[in-house]
Amino acid sequence: MGLRGYIAKRLIYTLFLVFFVITINFIIFEVMPFSPVDFFTGGRQILTPEKVAAILHRWGFDQPWHIRYLTYLGRMLTWDFGTTAPITGSMSVVTRIMDFLPNTLVLEGVSTVLSIVVGVVIGVIAAYRRGGLFDSASVITSLITFSLPVFWLGLLLIAATKGILPAGRIADDNMPAWNSLWLFGTQLSFPTLTELQSRIMHLILPAACLTLIQYGNYLLLTRATMLETLTEDYILTAKAKGLKERTIIFKHALKNASLPIITSSALAFGFMISGAMITETVFSYPGIGFLTINSITVTHDYPVLHAIFYVEALTVIIANFISDLLYGIVDPRIKYG
Repeated sequence: MGLRGYIAKRLIYTLFLVFFVITINFIIFEVMPFSPVDFFTGGRQILTPEKVAAILHRWGFDQPWHIRYLTYLGRMLTWDFGTTAPITGSMSVVTRIMDFLPNTLVLEGVSTVLSIVVGVVIGVIAAYRRGGLFDSASVITSLITFSLPVFWLGLLLIAATKGILPAGRIADDNMPAWNSLWLFGTQLSFPTLTELQSRIMHLILPAACLTLIQYGNYLLLTRATMLETLTEDYILTAKAKGLKERTIIFKHALKNASLPIITSSALAFGFMISGAMITETVFSYPGIGFLTINSITVTHDYPVLHAIFYVEALTVIIANFISDLLYGIVDPRIKYG
């Protein structure tokens, strides 16, 4: 089977996986121990039977489950997520999510890239200097930071930088939101130097927290794969030919040891849209993670949760598909079949 056949096979598999995700997402909310009426009113209102019936009819809960499933399936496939719960103003779900998504993409994008770059570089050096002081120190440090509770590390960073760096939110007061700086809002504007500096200062602590937690995973994975690769015969042959150490390590060894790193990195970018719930909560950072927690515990925003869980699963599926295709580019020995 060639590349085209493999892509067609993977697309069919991906399509079935999307249907499976939509079905599971539907079932999860169907079996949740909450009344739909309580979800949409927050349980704060005493309603007459007529109002209860009107709410159930508006959101389709008076229909049989199979009718609701088919309607839900069509809406998810067409990205018609409807409107939010009345308690949040019945705005478009897409609009509600886009108010928070750019913030998450900035935070997760910066921290993920830093984690991968720092972890891979240190992991390569640690593998090359196996058994040395740098190797031992880097492994121990990464294990410690990787094992720390996120909320504890976040509070520690806040305490250590008190009075130096802002401890919460996305920017100072009277600063425009990120979505107004991009094409997601109603207007396109660009930040001034003062606004940009404010956002960077507010981004440092949550990004540093996520980077410290995540980089150890890439360091240990890179070190393990590099240690195995550096013992291969072609590495010894390259050394015998007199090639530079940097060329041997990065061009030959790292390239052939990078397949697990590609998978891990692709999944990290796939999960990026889900946000960092604990980190965003600790730093009061208005991202998707913060929105998810708020939609569960405060606003009970049923449609928003549907959309968030579906889009998160979809991005992971797409990231996994892309990583499979990258294998053949990085390692020509891999044959699609």
